[in-house]
Amino acid sequence: MNKLDVGCGRNKLAGYMGLDIAALPSVDIVHDVNVTPWPVADNSCDAVCMRHLIEHCDSIPRVMEEVHRILIPGGIVEIVTPHYTDTISWKDITHKWHLSTKSFEYFEPDNGTSYYSKARFETVDSYVELANPFRYAGLEFLVNLQRKSGVWRFFRRWWELYLCFVIRGKTMHFKLKALK
Repeated sequence: MNKLDVGCGRNKLAGYMGLDIAALPSVDIVHDVNVTPWPVADNSCDAVCMRHLIEHCDSIPRVMEEVHRILIPGGIVEIVTPHYTDTISWKDITHKWHLSTKSFEYFEPDNGTSYYSKARFETVDSYVELANPFRYAGLEFLVNLQRKSGVWRFFRRWWELYLCFVIRGKTMHFKLKALK
């Protein structure tokens, strides 16, 4: 197994094995991600994808520890989740977490607050989609300027601190590299 789509549901990515709690035709491994360990071998995946899953989990650190365990050193996890200002973040009653663009910095080495988890990831990329009116106005481009590797750029920080309830976020995309 080289690639794992965790929480794939009916829409498993091509070329990926699918893991989901629901026994659907596209699911290869039926398992609840909140129950650890997952039935996946250590260091067996080059890539993991979690689309609209992490906000449903009981414990984000525990899920990220499992992702870290199954990824090879330098393996990539891609996470897609709503921004906390998107109405879907609050409308879906199964969401347990409402995340920001800084949420996964918790797993960065030496961040000073990640002592509850040993899983470490480096942010390779992050991207924020804004609600359509703001995307069409070109503001999404500004929020994502120079979005590389763990760098918290001025406009994104300023947007999330002062403007995000007016210029609403929609979906966030993270690409994290497992550090082992």
